[in-house]
Amino acid sequence: MKYNSTTPYFILFSLWLLVFSASSQIMIIAPILPEIGKALDTPVELLGNLITVYAVMVGVFAIIMGPFSDKIGRRKILLIGSGGMALFLYCHTLVVDFNSFLVIRAMAGMAGGVLSGAAVAYVGDYFPYEKRGWANGWIMSGIAVGQILGIPLGTFLADNFGFESPFLVFGIVMSLTFLLIYFKVPQPDVELHTDKLTVLSTLNKYLNLLKRKDVCYVALCYLLMFLSLSVFIIYFPTWLEDYFDSSLTTIGYIFAVGGIANVIAGPSSGKISDRIGRKNMIIASCLGLSVLMAGTTFFITDLYFAFILFPVAMILIAMRISPFQALSSELVKSNNRGTMMSLLVAIGQIGYGLGGTVAGPLYSLQGYASNTYFGAFAIFITAFVVWKFVPEPELRKPTMPEPSIIE
Repeated sequence: MKYNSTTPYFILFSLWLLVFSASSQIMIIAPILPEIGKALDTPVELLGNLITVYAVMVGVFAIIMGPFSDKIGRRKILLIGSGGMALFLYCHTLVVDFNSFLVIRAMAGMAGGVLSGAAVAYVGDYFPYEKRGWANGWIMSGIAVGQILGIPLGTFLADNFGFESPFLVFGIVMSLTFLLIYFKVPQPDVELHTDKLTVLSTLNKYLNLLKRKDVCYVALCYLLMFLSLSVFIIYFPTWLEDYFDSSLTTIGYIFAVGGIANVIAGPSSGKISDRIGRKNMIIASCLGLSVLMAGTTFFITDLYFAFILFPVAMILIAMRISPFQALSSELVKSNNRGTMMSLLVAIGQIGYGLGGTVAGPLYSLQGYASNTYFGAFAIFITAFVVWKFVPEPELRKPTMPEPSIIE
């Protein structure tokens, strides 16, 4: 495949659509948890396990597929993951009870694990460090657009056609993503892992990474960030429904407004971090989120205040995502980048899964305030770890040379 001036934009759109569909099918779970509980006659404290089983499988398969990504290249991994995700999303129409839903979410998690870190690793391969904040910002805005379009659409479909219907729609979108990657996304000409992959060599790759203190501290940050987000966000819609008698449609609108804020803030945050560095933005985001989470149940005294607080939370999250991904991708060379990003995503999913496991009992026993305090504490510790222990890779003069692409 020959390089031309439009190739980077096809790549950005293809990866954006991948992130949009993959994140939407994850995020839609939280707003429709009450509907799932009613449809499958499942107690509220068990519903968080739908989040946990997905996160666990993502973590397991991310660990498995990371070294393969370094061996066979990011393009093939993107094709395998997007094709598998489309298939398993279609399988959501086969759900008959809570246990079958758990199994199918686990299958989707397998595909999510294959995809985990692949888009960010691809950006690390294709774009120079001084442009990765910008590129990641645009790609990760797919998450925000998922909130703007995907979640309102999903909640509408779930409300009117059953909770399975959003997953069918996102499966169709993921199928389109597979075709775009196949025809428009090339394999960057970067150094790949050439040694034979064995169980022992794979373990050694991960162990060698974990022997590095900078990698360990970044991994701890991923764990805490995903843990805090999971504990905070999963039962946020349930709290709005229980405490304010909010409808699924209204919750969808709240997520949509938050998504608009995120899609505006994401690319600009990444671009700014390309100029001023990553750490300051990450620390400011974490401290802001800590205050916001801790005060959620005090700030939201009426449903309308949720339309203000949630967008602010999304802006703060956008300030952190792209800079942290750009920083993380620079800590290793290209032949270890897939392993590195898969390791971080796996650890992040462990955190998200732990959050899904404890969020339900916390909500049932102590109310939503306990969720917010827990999340606030975790993200505050993240800010401290980033400030004290995470290195800041050197930023050079921004350039954008034409990448070399393999035929």
